Amino acid sequence: MSTPTSSAPVGGRPPGYSDTKDAHLKRLRRIEGQVRGIARMVESDTYCIDVLTQVSAVTRALQAVSLGLLEEHIAHCVVDAARESDEAAAEKVDEVVAAVTRLVRS
Repeated sequence: MSTPTSSAPVGGRPPGYSDTKDAHLKRLRRIEGQVRGIARMVESDTYCIDVLTQVSAVTRALQAVSLGLLEEHIAHCVVDAARESDEAAAEKVDEVVAAVTRLVRS
């Protein structure tokens, strides 16, 4: 797994998810608990289909977090960049396209 690259926020502003950070963290902690539950299921030799059902639920939960973050990025970071300049907007649109491409492949 490669280390994710980070780019500085436009104009040093906080990320688009700043207002919903606590909600995202709560969801991620819940997902973390679900993943630990899946590990316990495997350790206790739970039926394959039951494990797969839980993996599917975690996958959907992570996708929901991803879509929320993407929506907030577009609503804040991309919109702010578009107000800044055409070049900044184009850069952020390229970022979104790359992010969506990664999400679709996963």
